[in-house]
Amino acid sequence: MVVGVKFSELGKSYNFLCDLDVKENDKVIVETERGLQLGLISEINVTTKNKDLKDVKSIATDKEYDTYLKNIDDAKEALEKCKNLIEKLKLDMNVIDASYSLDKKILLFNFYADERVDFRELVKELATIYHTRIELHQIGIRDKAKIVGGIGMCGRTLCCYNHLRNIDTVNINMVKNQNIALNPTKINGACGRLLCCFNYENEVYTECRKNLPKVKDIVDYKGKKGEVVSVDILKKKYTLKFEDEEYKEVEVK
Repeated sequence: MVVGVKFSELGKSYNFLCDLDVKENDKVIVETERGLQLGLISEINVTTKNKDLKDVKSIATDKEYDTYLKNIDDAKEALEKCKNLIEKLKLDMNVIDASYSLDKKILLFNFYADERVDFRELVKELATIYHTRIELHQIGIRDKAKIVGGIGMCGRTLCCYNHLRNIDTVNINMVKNQNIALNPTKINGACGRLLCCFNYENEVYTECRKNLPKVKDIVDYKGKKGEVVSVDILKKKYTLKFEDEEYKEVEVK
């Protein structure tokens, strides 16, 4: 069968082949591109067309779980050391987090930077200290917000940090589709990019917009031509202004 495995509470679920007797939330050991990892079973009997999947190697023992917890503590120390080295080397980058593979053969750092960074000297110094393979992975600003977290303008924890597993593309057409003023302070999230929540209702707005005119369109209503001055998308209504300054609200069925 195919199971989903997560490596962090809010992380993405990855599919693996499994012939073991497992259930949700079981701790398992899997082989990944970044070495052995301990993860949690998040889904059972996943449907997927991808047949090129790695296997779940074993159910994690208590000893392996203790090693996993110790690696988390060691990675936190490595993160602070990396930050000090970045400052020393005067590199224009912001390291976000660090993690070890279960066997400690790989030490991975995620970092954010506006431009490409020559971090070869940093890797060299880190390898000298930790005697393992060092990987630095540059992430986008949305991924940074997902890792760091924060409070959105709605007063709640950021969706990407709280529950969004995958971050979908958001574009300016979604904002326009929902008749929202293009004010950067209102439409951008903590990451500085368009709010992810524009995705939530975009499909509903698109459906409600059907047969609705646009503002400034000229519409013929019962033999009189009027200009559309406002549109209420969700109520499927629009307001016409006629030449005699008369206004008329029209509902679209």
